[in-house]
Amino acid sequence: MRKSALAALCALAAGCSQSPPPPPTDAEAAFEKKLQEQFLDAKPGDVIEIPAGTHSLQRVLTLRADGVTIRGAGADKSILSFKKQVSGPEGILVYANDFTIEHLAIEDSKGDGLKINDGTNITIRDVRVEWTAGPSKDNGAYGIYPVKCRNVLIEDSSSFGARDAGIYVGQSQDIVVRRNRAERNVAGIEIENSVRADVYENTATGNTGGILVFNMPDLSQHGEHTRVFKNKVVANNLGNFGAKGTAVASVPAGSGVIVTSNPRVEIFDNDIADNRTANVIIASYFITNFADKKPTEGYDPYPKAIHIYGNRFSGGGDSPDGLDWKALKVSMFGLGGHFPDVLWDGFVDVKALVDGQYPAGQRICVRNGDAEVLNVDGPNGFKNPKVGKQEFDCELPPLAPVELKEKA
Repeated sequence: MRKSALAALCALAAGCSQSPPPPPTDAEAAFEKKLQEQFLDAKPGDVIEIPAGTHSLQRVLTLRADGVTIRGAGADKSILSFKKQVSGPEGILVYANDFTIEHLAIEDSKGDGLKINDGTNITIRDVRVEWTAGPSKDNGAYGIYPVKCRNVLIEDSSSFGARDAGIYVGQSQDIVVRRNRAERNVAGIEIENSVRADVYENTATGNTGGILVFNMPDLSQHGEHTRVFKNKVVANNLGNFGAKGTAVASVPAGSGVIVTSNPRVEIFDNDIADNRTANVIIASYFITNFADKKPTEGYDPYPKAIHIYGNRFSGGGDSPDGLDWKALKVSMFGLGGHFPDVLWDGFVDVKALVDGQYPAGQRICVRNGDAEVLNVDGPNGFKNPKVGKQEFDCELPPLAPVELKEKA
């Protein structure tokens, strides 16, 4: 039987698995053995050098020592390939403080590319994480993934092909994400349940959603205070290939910047263009795929204190993702029309209203030239959507810049 026919039968048969990857060469095995020993035996102050070349690895690299630097010769020169990975699932997994990783690439890990847990003073510089076969539901969830960290810098790095988020920072504090590129991921750059984040001078293009600022329930920390500025968020129209049941699985293709249930978010001085559902979406928890679950106590599901100003919008909103969105667009703006630059789901925290509106410090403010806001009337199933501008014509005090602490 030919291999192609055998593969087809194997895919249909229950319990049939794909052939294991070929065994490593002697040189690959020797390199991996040495590198694993360097990670396991590392001490504060050590620099682990990754030489130029493509290095095939079979197992996750785990680091537990503080004060270590992992350094390659460049993100396109020193490549750690996990195509033959048999255990993991991460490429590199770090439990450490005062950690720096720079000038290297991580390719084709079974799970997350680079995951850093519960660390302080984390620097990620000129790191590329990529699934080289392109977008696929079989790719790892996260490319660059610090979680529960403090004092985080991600700069001059890139991520391609993650089935959840390319560059993701979760449940962390004091974060700078700058001069990075995210492409062909479900979410390009995502800040989730984090406090004090500056996201600037990045390029997010060709993703399902460009830049996401999310606040989800059932996590250890609620997020607030995120500034998104001086980014290029262009043509994020990739079909959603996220795993069913995840937060990003509900992100419509064609989303530029999305704010979900997050307070105190500032979006300014960005170039946001050609995102075919909408250039900016402001949403509550109730419009996500978790809406049937009751939020945890203390969690505020409504976005508040959202400030959008000084952005350069163009294109977008002309071909929204999903039949409901398409029907709404056609009914309101015709076949050749398009949504306004900002969509809001229309859910309001009635307990917080004063004289029919949010207090001044909690309002959604859009003062961005000719940009209008479409209230899609989510609470009533999109029955009475309306376009407004005057009711959103306000401003909020600017958020303070994030100041990272210098490493000791």
